[in-house]
Amino acid sequence: MNQIPIKICGLTREQDVVAAFNAGATAIGFVLYPPSPRHVSPERAAQLAALLPAFVSPVLLFVNANFDDIAHAAALVPGAWLQFHGDETPDFCENTAKQLGRRWLRVARIPQETPEGGTPFDLVNYASLYSHADALLLDTYVDAYGGSGHRFNWSQLPTNVNAHLVLSGGLTPANVADGIRAVSRCGLSLAVDVSSGVESAKGIKDADKIRAFVAAVRSTSLAD
Repeated sequence: MNQIPIKICGLTREQDVVAAFNAGATAIGFVLYPPSPRHVSPERAAQLAALLPAFVSPVLLFVNANFDDIAHAAALVPGAWLQFHGDETPDFCENTAKQLGRRWLRVARIPQETPEGGTPFDLVNYASLYSHADALLLDTYVDAYGGSGHRFNWSQLPTNVNAHLVLSGGLTPANVADGIRAVSRCGLSLAVDVSSGVESAKGIKDADKIRAFVAAVRSTSLAD
């Protein structure tokens, strides 16, 4: 049976957290970035994370936050992973996670398409720069931070990335299987992350879409 880890991100309501872990999500993301329509305060993230059962991990998403704000949120949510989604340097990510004793994700913001005559996003080099990250989350580059809701061209990814990868950006129950098949052999392992693809409105998750997304992941074989 396929056991690709599944992260549902941008949760703001208790019922959505429960729906996500009941469906089989293995990680739940909380957006601590005020401009985002899915933003929650650290205190609210702590309330929601307290609902999680054993072996379902909370993830705190930050965009260019300072150390004190990250430390405050991390203290409120024991065991949470840190997700750096802005312009954070390798040293900042590594030192912050090390001081707080947390595992961490670094987001790679990949252009939807390589411009004609341009060079593709160098994910191999990016993985080298952030070699201490526990995983790289692959999202689509847009002007805003905190998640795009758009898909990038999966075929542009190299197949020799020395990192655990989390595929994100525009995933839905309808296309996640194609994404898994396209990206599964690019890195050391593959997980998936979804936000807008399981929503009825920004920050409001749809339990039926969550179940459909998890079912689509679970029915996709990495051997396909």
